[in-house]
Amino acid sequence: MTPSPASAALDALRRGDRPFALLARDGATVEVLTGRVVDVDLLADIPLTDRDGRSQEVLALVPFRQVRERGFTCHDDGVPLRCLVVEERTAVPLAEALAALPATSVPLADAGFDIPDEEYAQIVRTVIADEIGRGEGANFVIRRDFTATVDADPTTAALTWFGALLEHERGAYWTFLVSTPGHVCVGASPEAHVIAHDGVVTMNPISGTFRHPAGGATVETLSTFLQSTKETEELFMVVDEELKMMSAVCADGGRITGPHLKEMSRLTHTEYVLRGRSGMDPRDILRETMFAPTVTGSPMQNACAVITRHERTPRGYYSGVAALFTPRETLTVGEPTHDLDAPILIRTAYLVDGRLRVPVGATLVRHSDPYGEVSETHGKAAGVLGAIGAVPRDPAMDPDEPAAMRPLADDPEIARLLASRNARLASFWLNPQGTRADAPFGGRTALVVDAEDRFTTMLAHQLHHLGLHVRIAPWDAVTDEDLDAADLVVAGPGPGDPGDAASPRIERMRDVVSRRRAAGASLLAVCLSHQILADTLGIPLAPLARPHQGLQKTVDVFGQAASLGFYNTFTARVVPGTRQYGAVEVAADAETGDVYALRGPGFASVQGHLESILSRDGLHTLERLAAHALATDPAT
Repeated sequence: MTPSPASAALDALRRGDRPFALLARDGATVEVLTGRVVDVDLLADIPLTDRDGRSQEVLALVPFRQVRERGFTCHDDGVPLRCLVVEERTAVPLAEALAALPATSVPLADAGFDIPDEEYAQIVRTVIADEIGRGEGANFVIRRDFTATVDADPTTAALTWFGALLEHERGAYWTFLVSTPGHVCVGASPEAHVIAHDGVVTMNPISGTFRHPAGGATVETLSTFLQSTKETEELFMVVDEELKMMSAVCADGGRITGPHLKEMSRLTHTEYVLRGRSGMDPRDILRETMFAPTVTGSPMQNACAVITRHERTPRGYYSGVAALFTPRETLTVGEPTHDLDAPILIRTAYLVDGRLRVPVGATLVRHSDPYGEVSETHGKAAGVLGAIGAVPRDPAMDPDEPAAMRPLADDPEIARLLASRNARLASFWLNPQGTRADAPFGGRTALVVDAEDRFTTMLAHQLHHLGLHVRIAPWDAVTDEDLDAADLVVAGPGPGDPGDAASPRIERMRDVVSRRRAAGASLLAVCLSHQILADTLGIPLAPLARPHQGLQKTVDVFGQAASLGFYNTFTARVVPGTRQYGAVEVAADAETGDVYALRGPGFASVQGHLESILSRDGLHTLERLAAHALATDPAT
């Protein structure tokens, strides 16, 4: 019998030594890419053109260590930024590919997690107490690896696993296999990290993991999950973090749609979609969005430091991306030459030198239960291993009845619970944005000083909406001349203890606040900088009994109720009932004395993050406080 074209093509891949990739992205075909491998040092080195300047297609495996390009810390394992320069591509119908792929079981030996359950639970406790509890961030993802020995031809094993994923895993954004010299990876990623197509950038933050019970998910069990405070806040926090990235690469800041369900065979997640327009080179877009907060944490820079402190080994490609750069068919002068499609490298198995590795992580927040996070890593590993057939599949978790495959998002109660989440969010990020026709601060300039939290990109976008010409400067690069030249200086948020005199960053932010106050120049201080301002005024600082990371509260801001999002572990605190502290007006909690806002001659400050999606009244409050600092009449 003459083999089918699909069978012949896949058999040639198995017998040959040419690097290749298989991608299932549209539910109908499997793309077969073959070519040559080029390892490069930097994202800018990804070869989008050949020696003659002609555009070429490239599939790049971007390792986690590439965060060094943003100045972030990591365990540097030397894993290469590997590029498959595509020389041939074809598409095989999905059914033909399934029939042609091998289906023999690939046995595992010496299987288990590299970190025992109890040790991982202790790591969770430590991160909550020593990192989240000390203001280092809102959430962090700490991984561990399921490992095993595989005594089989690596290409045959990978083709087998790829076929099993195509057959048994549904809802994946990409199902893929990439085989290059000495390294094979195969997976089903649920999450598109960043897409750039015809000038439109899309990000897809996914968070919250519902592990299906025996028999599959039901409306009742999923409803309970959707009403979980931890799961809801976890998603809001990662949306905030990805909006920081969108605001850095998109002139229009980014608009939110959703929430939606990401329903897979064994797990269901909640997700939003963020979209904006950008003319940046896709490699620059990728650099500015390294990497997804759903697999790192927030704020991003500190998340990398926390990962380095608490993960015992380097991440390799885990939490990086597979980035496909495809030449655009029609080009306009000044526009990017390539589109970008980059899913996150999660739910992926790696096979190197006969050793299988399946990295999985849990998102740790202030509500986290250590053993619940242990269970989540088991669920994620089992999802991958069961899907590829490396461990027995539970028939009850893999139903074949068509009724069981009906999307639960179609149920009216599930749709209502999802839609109700947006009632908590700032309409600014749900609607088209741009400079207001009646912008109150037109012609003024603002300098936003970044204290290592890119919430400053969102703040800058809101200030631009209010008419200001805005520039962002890092704390360690801003000069006194920069500070003196701006009409308004916004001292931004950041991680850490505001009283840490040993921190150069904290001390520089103290200099920024003090210089503007001494000059009587307009100043707005946010979160960490609000605390620093309070300290310079003699208002005591104290740690909160429980961190306010991703917390939404309605508070009184100088006579107006404001629903704001909070990401703080420390607070300025006055005697309850205090409304005046010398010449400074104080807005504080009536019972605890926790200070929510300050204003005095030429300055104002706020503890909440006015730019957060959790700040329903953030833009109005920002306008009020900026107007006070600039000594104009606020719009009310």
